[in-house]
Amino acid sequence: MKSKQKKTTRTRGRATDPRSDVTPAREVHGCPVVGVGASAGGLEAFTALLKRLPSTTGLGFVLVQHLDPQHESALAHILARATTMPVQEVTDNLRVEANHVYVIPPNTSLSITRGVLKLHPRPAMRAGACSIDSFFESLAEDQHERAIGVVLSGTASDGTVGLETIKAEGGITFAQDDSAAYDSMPRSAVGAGCVDFVLSPEGIADELARIAKHPYVSSALENLKFAAGKTKSLGESDETALPARDGGGNAASPQGGQKSPAHGSAATVDTASGYQKILLQLRKHTGVDFSLYKTPTIHRRIARRMVLHRHETAESYADFVRGNARELDALYSDALINVTSFFRNAEAFEVLQQKVLPKLLRQRREDPLRVWVLGCSTGQEAYSIAIAFTEAAEKAGQPCNLQIFATDLNDANLHKARHGLYAKSVVQDVSPTRLRRFFVEEEGGFRVIKPVREMVVFARQNLISDPPFSRMDLICCRNLMIYLEPSLQKKALPTFHYALKADGFLFLGASESIGTFTDLFEPVDKKQKIFSRKAAQTLTFQLPVKKEPRDSLLSAPFTRASSFSGNKRQNSPEGFHGELNAEREADRVAVSRFAPPAVLINEALQILQFRGPTSAYLVPPTGKASFDLLKMAREGLMLPLRAAINLARKEKKIA
Repeated sequence: MKSKQKKTTRTRGRATDPRSDVTPAREVHGCPVVGVGASAGGLEAFTALLKRLPSTTGLGFVLVQHLDPQHESALAHILARATTMPVQEVTDNLRVEANHVYVIPPNTSLSITRGVLKLHPRPAMRAGACSIDSFFESLAEDQHERAIGVVLSGTASDGTVGLETIKAEGGITFAQDDSAAYDSMPRSAVGAGCVDFVLSPEGIADELARIAKHPYVSSALENLKFAAGKTKSLGESDETALPARDGGGNAASPQGGQKSPAHGSAATVDTASGYQKILLQLRKHTGVDFSLYKTPTIHRRIARRMVLHRHETAESYADFVRGNARELDALYSDALINVTSFFRNAEAFEVLQQKVLPKLLRQRREDPLRVWVLGCSTGQEAYSIAIAFTEAAEKAGQPCNLQIFATDLNDANLHKARHGLYAKSVVQDVSPTRLRRFFVEEEGGFRVIKPVREMVVFARQNLISDPPFSRMDLICCRNLMIYLEPSLQKKALPTFHYALKADGFLFLGASESIGTFTDLFEPVDKKQKIFSRKAAQTLTFQLPVKKEPRDSLLSAPFTRASSFSGNKRQNSPEGFHGELNAEREADRVAVSRFAPPAVLINEALQILQFRGPTSAYLVPPTGKASFDLLKMAREGLMLPLRAAINLARKEKKIA
C-alpha cells in the first residue's frame, strides 16, 4: 500500500469509533461496480470484453490500465468504438453510473469513495506496480459484496492483492485465461487462489451479464433480510446493503424493470430455513458452528456462493451442497475472513516495538518469549511479529529466544503460511531493508528466511470451542472478534486473560476494544489497541470445552497436572472422609472444567493417565498399539513437545 490511509484497507475489519465495539453499518452507493485491471495486451482484451457485453447490465465499469505517464491517452476514444455504452476518461469527483465505462487518466492513481471516483497524484515510487491493487482495494472497501474485480493481460503481478481484498469482502473475481497476450498478471492472481472465474474476455462478458441478473446483485441483498437475521444481538449493526440503483437513483433491475423476488413472510421463512440447512451441513462437514458468527457476514458469504453456482434461493443451494464435499470446502474457505498483510497498521507495530517488546525482552532474558497469533490466515501477521521481535532483540543486545503459536481455522491458509512464500505484490508493504534481510527472492515471489520461519508453529485452532494456549507473553488477536457474536466476544477476553502471563500484553485490531473488561486489562496505547494484563481472578469463567472430537487443533501447550489422589489422614474425625471425598469430587469437577487437557507420563515418555479431552493433541498411532507420547502427538506437535519435556527435565520446572 502506498499511504498510511490505505494501510487500513487490508485488515479484517473497518475502522470504528474507538469508544464502541460496534462495527458501523455497511453502506454501498450507486450501482455495482466492475473494476478492470490491465497492462500490456490489455487494450485488445478489454475491447473484446466490451464488444460482447450488453449495454444494459446495470453495472458500472472502471478500467485501470498501466499507461505512459508522459503522454496523453486516447484509450477512451478507442474503447468507445467497441460499445454503445458511454466511455469517458475519469475526472475528479465523478460519480459512477450504471451502463457507463470510465478510464483512468495517465499519471494518476484512482480510488472510489461512496460511489464517487477520486483522482490522486501518482506516487513517485512503486506506482507502476500497484495502481490496480490500489483501486481494487478501495473498491472492496466502498462496495463490499457488490465489488467485482477483473484482471486482464499484463506483466508482473499487479491486481493480485486487490482481488484478494475484493473476494474477502464478498465480491466476485475474474482473471483472463491463456488467451492473454501477457499472462503474468492473471497467472499471479490465479496462483494466489483468489479468482472465482478464469475465462476469455468474451466469457467474462457473458458471466458478468448473467451475474448482473442474479437476485443477490439486482436486489442488493434485500433477500437476505429474513427472520433469522432480524433478531440482532446487543450492539450488532444491520449490515445488509442498500438496493442497487439505476442511473437516476431509483431501485432497478438490470433486466429492465423485473421485480426482485418476493420478500413476504412465506419467502422469509423459506429463506431462513434454507440458510439454517446450509449452516447445519457446514457444521457437520467442518465441525465449526458458524451460527456463532455474525449472521449478516455469514449469509453474505453463502449468497456469494449462490451467485457463483447460479442458485437464486437458499433452499436450492442447500440441496446443491448436500453431500458436496468440494463445495462445502469452498464455502468454508469463503466463510473465513482471510485478509491480512505484512506490518498492517504500521503505527501499531511502531508502538509495539517501542513500548512492549523491549519490556518483554527485559523480563525474559533467559526464558523463551511466547506469542499467540489468532486468525493468522496465510501467516503475514505472525512473521511480522517475528521480524519485529528480532529487530528489538538486536537493539537490546539480546538473543531472540522466541516461540510463536499462530492459529487459524483454514488448513489451506496454514499450509501456505508454513511455506512462507509470497507473491511480489504481497510483500509491497515490507521495507526494502527488511525485504533484503528477512526474505529470499525465488521464482514466483519472496520466501521468509528459514530462521524466521522456525520461530513460528502454525496449527489449526478454534477459539470458540477449543482450550486456549497458556503462559503467553503476548496475544495478538486483531480484527477477529468483530466477526463473532457479542456474547462470544465477552467470553474471548477472559480467555485471553487466563492465557497470558501476569505481565503479558494483548494486541487487538482497530475495530476492537476490551469493552467492560477494565478489571482484566489496562491500556498501554489506547489508539493502537495494545493492553497489558491486570492481576485478577481468572477461574471465574468456563474455558471452551470441545463438544465433539475433531482431528484438528493444537491448543493449550503441554502442562503438568496436579494429582488429587492424596493419602488418608490418620485419626481423622468421624465424617471427615465423606467431606474429603466431596472436596475431591469438587476438585475433579474444577479440573475437568477449568484445567487444560493433560497427560501423566513416566521417564520413558509412556502415558500413564489421560486428563481431560486430549484428542485435539493426541491420536492413536497406526500399526502396533502404543502409549508413547511422541508417537501419539499430532502433526506439528512432536518437536515443541519434546523440547518442552527436555526443558522441564533439565530445569525441574514447568516448561
